[in-house]
Amino acid sequence: MLIPYLLAKHVAMACQHCPSLQHKRVTPHVLRHSAAMGLLQSGVDCAVIALWLGHESMDTTQIYLHASLELKERALEKTTPINGHPGRFRPDDELMAFLKGL
Repeated sequence: MLIPYLLAKHVAMACQHCPSLQHKRVTPHVLRHSAAMGLLQSGVDCAVIALWLGHESMDTTQIYLHASLELKERALEKTTPINGHPGRFRPDDELMAFLKGL
């Protein structure tokens, strides 16, 4: 239980300089997840992240790597539909009415 104790001690000290941290849950697991997301957003391959985390299965790693909305937006910006225009899809009123009627 040494690591959670040391982390709590340092988070308490950090809260003195960053009061908004008091309302955040900071655990070793949260730090692990944040590190994995940082690696993903820096372009590190998922297989490398899985090795770094010590996971036997990529399925386990996928739990950590829920891509942020920003990451998904950047990926979508790199694609263009065939015979389409780049940019975000905006459904027309007719399609929205149909979907709402389902």
